[in-house]
Amino acid sequence: MADLVAIVVAHDSADALPTCLAALAREGVPALVVDNASRDASVAVAEAAGARVVRNARNEGYGRANNIGVRAAEGASRVLIINPDVELAPGAAEALLAAARDWPEAGLLAPRIVEPDGRFFYQPRSLLAPYLPNPSGRRDLPDGDACAPFLSGACFMVRRDLFLALGGFDEAIFLFYEDDDLCRRVADSGRALVHVHGAVALHGRGRSSAPEPGRVFRSRWHQAWSRAYVSRKYGLPDPSLTTMIVNLPKAALSALVFRRAGFERYGGSVAGAYAAWRGRGALAREGLS
Repeated sequence: MADLVAIVVAHDSADALPTCLAALAREGVPALVVDNASRDASVAVAEAAGARVVRNARNEGYGRANNIGVRAAEGASRVLIINPDVELAPGAAEALLAAARDWPEAGLLAPRIVEPDGRFFYQPRSLLAPYLPNPSGRRDLPDGDACAPFLSGACFMVRRDLFLALGGFDEAIFLFYEDDDLCRRVADSGRALVHVHGAVALHGRGRSSAPEPGRVFRSRWHQAWSRAYVSRKYGLPDPSLTTMIVNLPKAALSALVFRRAGFERYGGSVAGAYAAWRGRGALAREGLS
């Protein structure tokens, strides 16, 4: 696995990192942890597990931090982008590498992602997918290797030189839709996106960062903003106004009945869509240039 390095972006991820890093070590894949200014023991946990750590002075966001990690992974021919709440099952790394040898035209290769409840997560549809076979029909899950119009950013493998040549993740995006955007650019370059069924990864979904007040509002803000941003980037209708119209009454009702969870959810969507509609950038919200 000397030519493969795992890039793990951490932000208050001390609880999730041990399992992720232990699985990578078991697979013989060296880990490079990019720490986004964690306030917990993420750095200490990563170093204790033998990972190389790059410390960011501030939270750079998911895509930007991954770009930093990939650039720092000099000497690796391939990188495995993996969330801290993802655990590779035994043999997963070798299965991905074997698939890369079998499918040399592939741009991205992703494992079969299994959710905590045992469900097989497969999302072939995407806002930015350049092709959608039978988009409104029944969705049948693959039972072997398969090409897909979209792969989840929770875990995928890519050649380092290709990732850098494509510009990596779009650095205007702080969070959400950076994987959709990358999949679209890989597909537009004429390379396949391959689901590797024999490589299994267990996904803890939502456990990458510790919970904190305001996290839902912030998450929904970026989700609404990023959807509007990538829609405009690819000439799709701007969803900002519709998002505001749908979510504003729900946010107002939640505020009237003092339902904080509802207000964070719907109010965050309204605020993110409004910022996108007014032309405000996601990085400006986070104090980034």
